[in-house]
Amino acid sequence: MIKLDGSHGEGGGAILRQALALSTLTGKSFEINNIRKGRPQPGLKAQHLHSIIALEKISGCSVTNCEVGSEALTFIPGEIKNKTIDIDVGTAGSITLLMQSLIMPIVFSGKKVTLNITGGTDVKWSQPIDYFTNVVVPRLKDYADIEVKTMLRGYYPKGGGKVIVKINSKAIGAELKPLELTDQGELLQIRGVSHASSELENARVADRQASTAEILLSDLKVPINISRQYANSLSIGSGITLWAMFIKKYVNISVPIVLGADSLGDKGKKAEEVGREAALNLKKEISSKAVIDQYLTDQLIPMLGIVRGAVKTSKVTNHTKSNIYVTEQFLDVKFKIEGNIISV
Repeated sequence: MIKLDGSHGEGGGAILRQALALSTLTGKSFEINNIRKGRPQPGLKAQHLHSIIALEKISGCSVTNCEVGSEALTFIPGEIKNKTIDIDVGTAGSITLLMQSLIMPIVFSGKKVTLNITGGTDVKWSQPIDYFTNVVVPRLKDYADIEVKTMLRGYYPKGGGKVIVKINSKAIGAELKPLELTDQGELLQIRGVSHASSELENARVADRQASTAEILLSDLKVPINISRQYANSLSIGSGITLWAMFIKKYVNISVPIVLGADSLGDKGKKAEEVGREAALNLKKEISSKAVIDQYLTDQLIPMLGIVRGAVKTSKVTNHTKSNIYVTEQFLDVKFKIEGNIISV
């Protein structure tokens, strides 16, 4: 039984999310205490319960002390099955945070799983669904076929977004390619999605977000394609996700190098500021010569532990260090950090 300290490092929910994923992937049970000790309201939140409920549906795991506010629990993993399940995270609970507990064990399971998820697609303190679709998912292409469809956006506070994620694992029996991501290559193009609820169409919010970003990125001298989207949603909201795509000359790679950045609209925050924030963050990632951005890095730590290799990030965050701590407990690996390069 692996014993984890939930107060380690940044002391947030990432430790529990990654522990659930790695436990299911390896078949190793764990106990965790001090859950979310570093947060103003410690203990399990509803979104963590829904991660466990989802794992129960697709793997038959068992857990004790699984209730809101619990600061300790014991988790006994099950085995991923070929299944289609429905998950309602509740109001604007983050769909992408939920996926952090599910995607790695499914990708390396050798199974086919379809997730019909209801919740928040674009909410604070989590990556937007467009980032998940266009930055996270492509990096998993070597190990699984993944299709993501956003049927309805869910903004705070009502959420109600609907996303379908279909994962067909091809990792079992296949050669697992190591991650060798230390050379950024040449910037090829920038793409993005600027979106807003239909109530904001007359104010041209999505257009203004995109136009501001395009102006600020124009000095990079590459094609820029940012789509504008307006759609009905239960709550008013907006946001923009940008991603830069690179090419390595004379090297045949199956998965493109992609750096991402995003920004979320908020009451009193001008659309121009939303676009500006995302564009400047993306330019910062590009100029760092990183191969994966700081937000993708922490999510790839478990995969790096499985397939080995080395990655160059723009910043080694506390989230990344926390995920290294958890991964080393479940896998027989030791990570090395040299500057901004993380290797196993």
